[in-house]
Order: sequence, then structure tokens, then C-alpha cells
Amino acid sequence: MVQSLNYLKETPSQTAGPYVHIGLAPGAAGFDIYEQELGKDIAGPNAGGDRIRVEGLVIDGTGSPVKDVLLEAWQANAAGVYAHPESSGEVEDGFRGFGRVITDFETGEWAFDTIKPGCVPGRNGTMQAPHINLWIVARGINVGLNTRLYFEDEAEANAKDPVITSIEWEKRRATLIATRRERDGQPVYRFDIRLQGEDETVFFDL
Repeated sequence: MVQSLNYLKETPSQTAGPYVHIGLAPGAAGFDIYEQELGKDIAGPNAGGDRIRVEGLVIDGTGSPVKDVLLEAWQANAAGVYAHPESSGEVEDGFRGFGRVITDFETGEWAFDTIKPGCVPGRNGTMQAPHINLWIVARGINVGLNTRLYFEDEAEANAKDPVITSIEWEKRRATLIATRRERDGQPVYRFDIRLQGEDETVFFDL
């Protein structure tokens, strides 16, 4: 007797849901689980280079801040070297280069402290302008979004960056540039991420 096979239906795609902070940033959600949790000082206290602060909002298609976002950031150090054993340069002792922050539940603001990264070697002998890689996840986002933050005071390097210059429309390139200001003598870079709309941030399919 031949039996027919019953195939299960594909599970619908799901968003990150409201519990992403418990799993990825439990300390911010009020759970004291880890002895040392990845946090807002991405570079570490002993990293060389210029100390900066980065802050912004994640904004939805209606222009409202999204208040349950988790962002991961990773970057090179001031010499353009990532904290990875296969990096092309000498890895700086104590430099982490990776962090994880969440938005304020009331205002939607996010922020972290780090050092300004240096230029990073790219493919085929090219150099990438100083930048910070960002990954964004939140309720309502089915797949984490990848983008980059570049610095407005690195205009010369930005003009030669192979990633920025691969974006056809100059107006779209501007969505990757963080603006600089000073606060209490420290450089502060503002980078608002727009999920939809006319000024939607450029996201990368990695």
C-alpha cells in the first residue's frame, strides 16, 4: 500500500518581537545575568584615538521614533584595524570594537561612546573611509538591517570610499553621513536612521 506524504506548511516569518532586549541586552531590560555585558563603550577604556559620542533615533515611515530597537555596532580602531585575529594590522590590546545598545523606551534615543575609527583597507587596494557598521533589529523588522555610519568631517575620504561611491544617487549617499557638533569639548556625531520614506537610510544586503 502506497502512503501519501503530508508536508507541513512553511512557518510564517516573524519579527524580533518584544523580548529581543531580554536575550541580547538583558541588563538594559532589568535582568542581571552577565558579569560583564556588552554595552555602550565599544572601544574600551584604554583604546587609543579620539574619543567621540554617537547618538540618534530610529524613525519609522510616519516620522515617529521607534522605541524598542537594539543596535549592534562594530568598527576598526583609530589605526583602521579590527579586533580580529585575521586583521591585516596589529590588533590593539584591550580594543573591543563591538558593542550593543538599545533605544530609550521613553524617547527612542540611542547613544554609545567610542573612538573615531581610521581608514580601513578595502578590496583591490582601495581604502574605505572611517565608518562604523550598524545592525538594527526591532519589533516590526523581519530581517535585521545593515547600514554604515560615515563622518561628515571626513569629506575627502568619503568621496573616495568604494561603498559610498557605489550608490548611484548622491541624495541617498547623504543618508549615511553623521553630522558633527561639540558638547562639553567632546565631538558628538548625530546619525538618525530612517526605516522608510523619502529620506530612507541606505541599507545593505549582506
